[in-house]
Amino acid sequence: MSSHNSSSVKLLKQPKAVWAVAFACVIAFMGIGLVDPILPAISADLGATAAQTMMLFTSYLLVTGFAMFFTSFVSSRIGAKRTLLIGLALIVIFAALAGASDSVGMIIGFRAGWGLGNALFISTALATIVGAASGGADSAIILYEAALGLGIAIGPLLGGALGSISWRGPFFGTAVLMAIALVALLILLGKPAEKPAPVQLSATFKALRHPALLTLGLAALFYNFGFFSLLAWSPFPLAEAAKTAGLNGFGAHQLGLIFCGWGIALAVTSVFVAPVLTRRFGRRRTLYVMLGALAVLMAVLALNVDSLTVLIVGIVVGGLFLGVMNTVLTESVMEATELPRAVASSTYSGVRFVGGAVAPALAGVIAAALGSGAPYWVGCAGLLIAVAILWIGRGQLARIDTHLTEEPSDEALALTAADA
Repeated sequence: MSSHNSSSVKLLKQPKAVWAVAFACVIAFMGIGLVDPILPAISADLGATAAQTMMLFTSYLLVTGFAMFFTSFVSSRIGAKRTLLIGLALIVIFAALAGASDSVGMIIGFRAGWGLGNALFISTALATIVGAASGGADSAIILYEAALGLGIAIGPLLGGALGSISWRGPFFGTAVLMAIALVALLILLGKPAEKPAPVQLSATFKALRHPALLTLGLAALFYNFGFFSLLAWSPFPLAEAAKTAGLNGFGAHQLGLIFCGWGIALAVTSVFVAPVLTRRFGRRRTLYVMLGALAVLMAVLALNVDSLTVLIVGIVVGGLFLGVMNTVLTESVMEATELPRAVASSTYSGVRFVGGAVAPALAGVIAAALGSGAPYWVGCAGLLIAVAILWIGRGQLARIDTHLTEEPSDEALALTAADA
């Protein structure tokens, strides 16, 4: 007991700089689900179609994905502190501009700038916390994982709370919180330590030549069709199902609560359940089962798109599966090659976010043509394609089950790439 108490005390006794970065991490990860609860309101207030509103996700994720290919190159040359501050400054500027926008087109453009800032920040935050924390890497990683989980869960909640006042609220709220984090880091984060060895600009692109990394990256790309069909499209059928059920007061606040439940489910399984499953069944088997379970879930949602109860339960249960998938898939990337982990992580994240960017863009168009359940069928198909890719490339993936006890820093890297 005394040992446990001692560890807890050490965990909480951190330099102010660590707490400043951790706070900024919470806000950065909130950006993932922040806009979910306000999508129907933006669509209604600005006279935009669902397909146009979906582009808020696409522009954000597409720029984040492409930027991920270059973040290790940038941070290795200008240092972690400058990279963090530039990333935060971009988020503050573009979040505020998005809140002041008068058209969906403007918000889409500013969300793209937000994505660039987020990519620069999240790719550097972990290394900064580890370098500045007291009590060793373990304490730093626990803090980082806590910040990540908190951000994913709070994002939709804040989006719903501020969005119930105005759809502009979540954007301005993020800008204010990130500005506070920027000032805190500017004051509390010390001078950069010795510069790391420069990373070549072409390093991440060359990494795609590795068959195992390419296999996992392509599987992740199609997996993200399922992930973002669930995350980005669901607010629209939820709002319609609530209207059909006679719940006229159903809005941003209620959507925020639902996706907060999704975020909590995802965070819990990514940290606590995924390691148990991989130790017991191995990574490859876990991936097959989770992808299959998600495909079934998407089919259920597609067939019951008019049922508010089924949609709510399905979204939260989906968070449980997605949390396991995110961690196990990205841990597999870390074990699949001898590449530097930062390069492997950036390469995988870049490829994966392309899938995340395409899915929302297709969802609105497909729904307009084929009905509200169609995006879920597309997500289901994407998940089955991911299973096929892993099966076809299984000969390249033997080593992902060779090291099933992760070092804390490796696990956190996996969570970063997966949930950013």
